[in-house]
Amino acid sequence: MQIVPGPRQVLREALMLTELPRGLVALGRIWGLPGVRVTHRRLAGDPEQDAPPRLLDANGRDQPVAAGYGPMLHRTFRARVVAPRLGPRALVAVLAADMNQAMVPGVARFDRVGDIRRALAVGDEFVVRMPGPWDGPVRVVDRTDGDDRSSFRLATLDGHVEAGQIEFAASALDDDVLEFRITTWARAGDPLADLVYNRLGVAREIQFQLWVHCCVRAAVLSGGAAPDGVEVTTRSLIWTPEAAAGVAEESAAEV
Repeated sequence: MQIVPGPRQVLREALMLTELPRGLVALGRIWGLPGVRVTHRRLAGDPEQDAPPRLLDANGRDQPVAAGYGPMLHRTFRARVVAPRLGPRALVAVLAADMNQAMVPGVARFDRVGDIRRALAVGDEFVVRMPGPWDGPVRVVDRTDGDDRSSFRLATLDGHVEAGQIEFAASALDDDVLEFRITTWARAGDPLADLVYNRLGVAREIQFQLWVHCCVRAAVLSGGAAPDGVEVTTRSLIWTPEAAAGVAEESAAEV
């Protein structure tokens, strides 16, 4: 059976093609930033190790990895922060209050939906805006607030260019060192996004550089520094029926 795209999908894909140059401008803006030492490991994915956390309050607007296209990338961006003035709880609270403090200006902006004066909580939503047709809605699906580890996790909603989740977390390693980590579990949101993200690589490179610099900016916000740069691990899982079944089973087993 051939699936005929609706007007909304046709418009979205047309915008993705016609506004692609704006994405290239954003990439050039990131490349113009001071260099960051990056160590990048690429590994084969595994359904047991790379399954995203289960969405405990799933609703009809969610766009989970199972709804995506192409391979699933499980990525971690990790920075060791020395001599921070803020601990994990305070640093994550600063980011939760205004994510844009850690974003590259002109490349990404988090617009919170609703009352921005109250503390971030599960159920809150953002629209993530990037140059080109990369805007996408997300919702908060988890928020932890501890002295040793604090975090919040976002899940993509219908219409996002990706399908998956992302977590921002800070953990205490010892009295004068913390770790800031971004973890993503994502696939392309539709077939054309799969082309732009996985084959042309433009969106993937923008996102990669954005999260690298987010880690560095989080270190600065903490009052510390990341002398070792950013360590990135990419685990790529080819999406087969067997992989899909394994991911679903592992996610369900987390409850």
